[in-house]
Amino acid sequence: MSDDIKRLGAIASANLLGIGRGIEKESLRVQPSGMLALTPHPVALGAALTHPHITTDFSESQVELITGVHAGVEACLQELTEVHQGVYRTLAGLGDERLWVGSMPCGLPTDETIPLGRYGRSNVGRTKSVYRMGLGQRYGRRMQTISGIHYNWSMPGVSSEQYFALIRNFRRDSFLLLYLFGASPALCASFVAGRPHLLQPLNPGNFYMPYGTSLRMGPLGYQSEAQASLAVSYNSLESYAASLQDALLRPYPAYEAIGIQNPGGDYNQLSTSLLQIENEFYGTIRPKRVIQPGERPLHALRDRGVEYVEVRCMDLDPFEPVGIAAQTVRFLDIFLLHCLHSDSPPDSPAEITALGHNQHLVASRGREPGLRLECVTAVGGTRLLSEWGADILAQCAPFAAALDAAHGGRDYRDALAAAHHALANPDSTPSARVLAVMAQDFDNSYVAFIRHQSEQTRQGLLNLPYSDALAQRAQAQAQASLASQARIEAADTLSFEEYRQQYLSPQRMKV
Repeated sequence: MSDDIKRLGAIASANLLGIGRGIEKESLRVQPSGMLALTPHPVALGAALTHPHITTDFSESQVELITGVHAGVEACLQELTEVHQGVYRTLAGLGDERLWVGSMPCGLPTDETIPLGRYGRSNVGRTKSVYRMGLGQRYGRRMQTISGIHYNWSMPGVSSEQYFALIRNFRRDSFLLLYLFGASPALCASFVAGRPHLLQPLNPGNFYMPYGTSLRMGPLGYQSEAQASLAVSYNSLESYAASLQDALLRPYPAYEAIGIQNPGGDYNQLSTSLLQIENEFYGTIRPKRVIQPGERPLHALRDRGVEYVEVRCMDLDPFEPVGIAAQTVRFLDIFLLHCLHSDSPPDSPAEITALGHNQHLVASRGREPGLRLECVTAVGGTRLLSEWGADILAQCAPFAAALDAAHGGRDYRDALAAAHHALANPDSTPSARVLAVMAQDFDNSYVAFIRHQSEQTRQGLLNLPYSDALAQRAQAQAQASLASQARIEAADTLSFEEYRQQYLSPQRMKV
């Protein structure tokens, strides 16, 4: 502990108070029946291409709500709540659609019926749509309807080298986040129709894993056989960028067979490489940099370094109105500080393989008594999840204390205490609570449970006070986004094919 305290002595209180945090939250639009809504993204919400807070993810039916960067946890969640309120009020004015509060999807139609996100006639808008067409061709559309929370985090004075050290440690220890906060142990049978899986039946129409924590992060979630061949190194910005660029330029036979265009001239995908663009690379955490219009993310990272990290392994919490609790956000702050300020040896191909195995183990069996994980530094090569998790939480204690000293109060120490309780009491975790409530009140039906939670959440947010000023601001943002999209469309001069080739040029990834 003394080493941790010495490290903490170097963290100025101003830096702790300067932590920036933002949230991106995905949710499916659904009908009251629990089936996917197939309607277009409502024009009243603005243009998904240009709205700063309301867009769509893979599907036209998958809303993504985005906050700005905040110095305070409560301020961040307040903005997320206000954006939710505006969306729910707009949806209520148009009909009875609501947002699905679970990470695993609602009842889904056939794969080809799931609507892709549409972003208008501009080249940049068409690029986003063709990219999604490619995702559907490569992985199937159902996989892309999984939803989650992304937590964006930065701290003043942190270099790119330090962010990559954080990322290496995060990847080693993030199994604990799946255990503590995973909330997707069950799913609707429509998600796995026609697909092989190892899930157990709950009742007709529902499957689960008895000790599962986050099916979203397991073999049925954001996984790719093609990407499994990638051993992306996080030892430096240079090694990360080089391995990612290789995947962006490497032809992949199965995708070459699909082709860029079909015989009628419609686009199947942006490219035939292993990755179409940088965002196709799946991971529990990403180094990020705000990009300029038309800039490739890889160029931005190489040119200006890492600006923040994006945590991507958090499930939607169906018991929380906006999908994540303030206490969870505070634990993420503690955890990321621990990852940043702990020794971070280089990763290796063997460790990368072990970490992938651990992720799947905890996603599928995380609450199983006596579960052991692979650990390349342990005698015998494995460690009990319970022991490893307890060690991580012990190492987090000084960071919780430092954050409380900077902010006042004991909210961070309380968040750490709650994590200790959950580690010692698996039945108190969100994944266990989901299964318990499903069994007690919903005849083990995942869809019935999430339908109920979605309606409760909808009513709760509609009943919150919503000022005229907030309503007017939301309307103004929607109108401004539509006007911005129109300007982008009017300014295009290249054909889409010329634009596509220029955007994907290897030179655009370099500095």
